[in-house]
Amino acid sequence: MMQPPVSDLALAGKPINLTNCDREPIHIPGSIQPHGCLLACDHLARTVQFRSENAASLLKLAVDPLDQRLADVIGAEATHTLLNALAVSGNRPRPALVFDLIVNGTGFDVTIHRYDNRTIIEFEPVSPRLGQVISMSRTVIERLRLTQDVAQLVEQSAMLMQAQLGYDRVMVYQLGEDGAGKVVAEAKLDRHESFRGQYFPAGDIPQQARALYVQNPIRVIGDASFAPVPILGLDPLADPLDLSYAHLRSVSPIHCEYLRNMGVAASMSVSIIIDGALWGLIACHHYSPKVLSMADRAAAEMVGEFFSMHLDALHRRHARDAELTARRALDDLLVNAVRSEEVGPALQGRLRELGDLIPSDGVALWFDGVWSAAGCAPSETQADPILALAGGLSEGSVFHTNCLSDLLPDAPDLTALAAGVMIIPLSKMPRDFLFYFRREAVQTLDWAGDPTKTYETGKFGTRLTPRGSFAVWKETVRDRCHPWTEADRRFAEALRLAVVEVLLFNSEMLAEERTRADIRQRVLNRELNHRVKNILAVIQSLVSRKPDDGETLDGYANALRGRIQALAFAHDQVVRDDEGGLLGDLLAAELGPYSGEGRAVRLDGPAVALDARAFSVMALIFHEMATNAAKYGALSRPDGHLAVAWHVDGAGNCRVDWTEDGLEGLTPPTRSGFGSVLIEQSLPFDLDGESRIEFRPTGVAAQFMLPARFVRETVEAPLRASPAAPAPGAPSALPLAGRRILLVEDQTLIAMSLEADLQDHGLHVTGRAATVEAALSMIDQDPPDLAVLDVNLADEDSLPVAECLRGRGIPFVFATGYGADFGASSDYGATPVVSKPYQVREILRKLAEAEAALR
Repeated sequence: MMQPPVSDLALAGKPINLTNCDREPIHIPGSIQPHGCLLACDHLARTVQFRSENAASLLKLAVDPLDQRLADVIGAEATHTLLNALAVSGNRPRPALVFDLIVNGTGFDVTIHRYDNRTIIEFEPVSPRLGQVISMSRTVIERLRLTQDVAQLVEQSAMLMQAQLGYDRVMVYQLGEDGAGKVVAEAKLDRHESFRGQYFPAGDIPQQARALYVQNPIRVIGDASFAPVPILGLDPLADPLDLSYAHLRSVSPIHCEYLRNMGVAASMSVSIIIDGALWGLIACHHYSPKVLSMADRAAAEMVGEFFSMHLDALHRRHARDAELTARRALDDLLVNAVRSEEVGPALQGRLRELGDLIPSDGVALWFDGVWSAAGCAPSETQADPILALAGGLSEGSVFHTNCLSDLLPDAPDLTALAAGVMIIPLSKMPRDFLFYFRREAVQTLDWAGDPTKTYETGKFGTRLTPRGSFAVWKETVRDRCHPWTEADRRFAEALRLAVVEVLLFNSEMLAEERTRADIRQRVLNRELNHRVKNILAVIQSLVSRKPDDGETLDGYANALRGRIQALAFAHDQVVRDDEGGLLGDLLAAELGPYSGEGRAVRLDGPAVALDARAFSVMALIFHEMATNAAKYGALSRPDGHLAVAWHVDGAGNCRVDWTEDGLEGLTPPTRSGFGSVLIEQSLPFDLDGESRIEFRPTGVAAQFMLPARFVRETVEAPLRASPAAPAPGAPSALPLAGRRILLVEDQTLIAMSLEADLQDHGLHVTGRAATVEAALSMIDQDPPDLAVLDVNLADEDSLPVAECLRGRGIPFVFATGYGADFGASSDYGATPVVSKPYQVREILRKLAEAEAALR
């Protein structure tokens, strides 16, 4: 069952005023409007448990219907018809509609629905023009369907709804991200003042009312001065009747006074719901009582639902088109900047054009220590507080706020000029930024209604009038700008990336003394290392696969660790050379761990390079093949042989033959595990290549074909040898047991994992430090025998720790995600480096090298 709206049930039946209306339990008002009557039964609709006070007179009943069988009250045939309609509607709480139902000789339009374990039936006078209403609705929906512009659709909906229903005023009321509303379209009689463009505070529609608007998309008030008709129950101690989905439900006296203060006698609203959330309302006002028939309400509800869906579709389409258009405009704007030798002047010269890309009142640029501004933006003398704020933000993230004064309370000159700001970082060193500013929301708007118009007020005063409500909105948004939208934020990120691309390109142009490869390695690949979402997605898919039947936890962990190491090797190669790597190097890296144990492994093929994408795919495939060969195939037996040969065919495709022999009685597996599926499907799926594997009695034969577009032959010497054996020193042979070791690492999970692995190999971890200060203190208090230093520690590096350790003669290794060339000085050229992600075997081997170098 759906949850009731947010409210305070303790207020049920108590006086409501401006101090508690936001908690009013409007879903259980205990009364209905007088233009119909109500009966409520048990869940099976057998016995009447509630009735409106006017039910007996409207239904022409001789006796009180409470505790009577429904069939006896309205007749067996009418009951049967209603229950059939309820069954057809399913379990949805929204009412089923039955038109012109004869009850005790009189025709009624009836709704029936089940909610909160009760069946609620509402009776209203028969709709006099059902056919005309249906025809008109079809025309309105067709007119809306042909409208392909959002602004025109919103405008058309107000005019068409007014023409369809005959209200004096129809408004489309849009809710903003902050909950406040704005009249974005209006159709009215000429004699009435306009509310178009006016804002109203979020409190005008309390939260419990918003929840009901989502549950029940239509609400009608036939007469704002109506006298509520009480609902009487069979059991005075029973829970009150929940009318969340009822059409006749009474409405809040606060809202009725609001309408009367405006001179409005009748109203109707249709919810505009997009993605399950309340986007806004189609609000109708009439200046004399107007009871809308059930047929008209049903038609309005259908039109509202179609409008919501069409508006959502147009918003999505236009958002996509706007992003494409903005992106093209951005490309055109920056094309000359890309070719320019001076990026700063190029951006400064295009500052106004940049300001047009995101709705704002002013734009400013801080580049190479120079402040440039256009529009309603701070001057250079006013910019210090905003620059200090920008400098303290995290790198690489777009920041925005609607209330700058909350963050900079001591900068009144700045916040008086700009109420909100969006900050787009353009570079890391130096810190350059693009700023978009918005003025206070009330500075952009004045009341547009009739200045001579006066409003009568009730007991709650002028707050409940359009002008008073607008004044409350103005007070609410003091010192605040209009919220930054999701579209603003998305385009700000696109702008950031585009400018970063320009800066990186120009860094290459201005650094002629360095080779292009070095520039791309040191600049572009640093950006690449911070954009690891793709590789993380692959790892996530590896982690989320289910273990094969009978697989142990250790086996699962080892297989996962090996696959991640294969991806790490491929990633390192791509970082080294973004055009990929050599096929022979990849095979040597995967098969090297097995060739040093007397096993026959032969590699034979030309110097063939794979691009980055193919290199990553084949890294996983060859890892699976090598692992399977070591577990079950040629590398698992002394007399086994493995040969891998490759060549480039006439079409430029690279064909790889993997042949294992020297086995006896090999039988194909009875089922395909994750690794087998990866081998067979990843190459065809990712690269449109071919992958075949055959299990022979004497061994495995596999063939792989990589399409020519992923392959290129190089001038390097072909590889015709066995892969190099790994460096000696397995963990069990390393003489490190009992050593005391310090870990300097700012990622807690990495440090904890490494600590556990080292302790498993007999080492004692003296401490874990996440900062240079903490590491130096630990060394001073308890000098270790060895140390592992993460190069990058948040906003600093660990080189001061390395200098301290070297001064004390303590061996250490560097650990980094940037590989061996991480930017350290030549003084550390001989220091062992371990690339992340690493395995404990590699850490132990490098530590042994570091210790041996100091002997």
